[in-house]
Amino acid sequence: MKRVFLIVLDSCGIGAAPDAAAFGDVGADTLRSCAASDKFHIPHLIEAGLGHIDGIDYLPRPDAPTGAVARLTERSMGKDTTIGHWEIAGLVSPEPLPVYPEGFPEEVLEAFEQATGRGVLCNRPYSGTDAIRDYGARQMETGRWIVYTSADSVFQVAANEELIPLEELYDACRKARAILQGRHGVGRVIARPFVGDPERGFTRTANRHDYSLLPPAPTMLDAIREAGLDCIAVGKIHDIFAGRGDTEYVYNKSNADGMAHALAYAQKDFHGLCFVNLVDFDSVYGHRRDVDGYANALSEFDRWLGQFLPLLGEEDVVLITADHGCDPAYTKTTDHTREYVPLVVLGRQIKPVNLHTRDSFADIAATVTQWLGVAYPTPGRSFAQEVML
Repeated sequence: MKRVFLIVLDSCGIGAAPDAAAFGDVGADTLRSCAASDKFHIPHLIEAGLGHIDGIDYLPRPDAPTGAVARLTERSMGKDTTIGHWEIAGLVSPEPLPVYPEGFPEEVLEAFEQATGRGVLCNRPYSGTDAIRDYGARQMETGRWIVYTSADSVFQVAANEELIPLEELYDACRKARAILQGRHGVGRVIARPFVGDPERGFTRTANRHDYSLLPPAPTMLDAIREAGLDCIAVGKIHDIFAGRGDTEYVYNKSNADGMAHALAYAQKDFHGLCFVNLVDFDSVYGHRRDVDGYANALSEFDRWLGQFLPLLGEEDVVLITADHGCDPAYTKTTDHTREYVPLVVLGRQIKPVNLHTRDSFADIAATVTQWLGVAYPTPGRSFAQEVML
């Protein structure tokens, strides 16, 4: 293959994983919840064979699907963006990253306050939109950072752009990233800028940045780059891998922006991988438990897919998958959900085959690197030959 497009529909899980009980996520099923909405219309993905994936009994199953499909199981101990993407890129994480259900310890907060010159508000697990609603006015009064976490391994810092300059927020997050290492090595430090005041209300902006922990070993991105091929990161991929392995990158302001970037790359001549993350599914709809919004976003992606597929050449392939779940109808939590994820593979050289249930997201890394002729050791098992005509 010459060009591989790997698109992550961030959080689009397809049913509770076998160990969902250990994560408190029994019964979660992101795609099933979305399919119940009248905003859900995905003819291209259905034509590709999405309904043939193990466990999906609520979608049509065409007699002659156009793509190869599979259900992927996460082997890593986590249900967050960082660990999910690391596994997609070839690394299995047997130990979970640290989480802070009681907030961060004083040693972390004191170091952060000393490094940044500002105090801290909140320091609890919190919904991001609720955090700025409940603490936005106090930040305007005190100038303190709003620091919060979730069920994921994250240290999130919210700041009003109209009070604290963006670059000061980003610098504070870089300093937090340097502090949060070793036993406090959270997966991501996230800058969460917002605007507004108590009268207008507070609204998050698109200027978010993630500062990720360095992957503990080389990923397929490193291998592809070292082989002299292109490794293009679209969306928060650059941040998830801490800038390691890509040859160029572009951020997204929205799903629509990310799809436009991917479409533009499909019209360019490159040799290697274009790795795309579409985060709105997770951040705008999943965490906010917006079933109709999530379903509509999937429908928008499907319409875009109809424009994208005709741009694929003879030696191109696209893989569509997810990194975890975030069931918008799940009432027990607003956090990620431990789920299987889908895999849909499309291209002129791809045959319609059902790969059934596979035991690691890392199978993607094994397959992508084999297609590109790049040596890369990973626990994943390649399915390249199984899906080729």
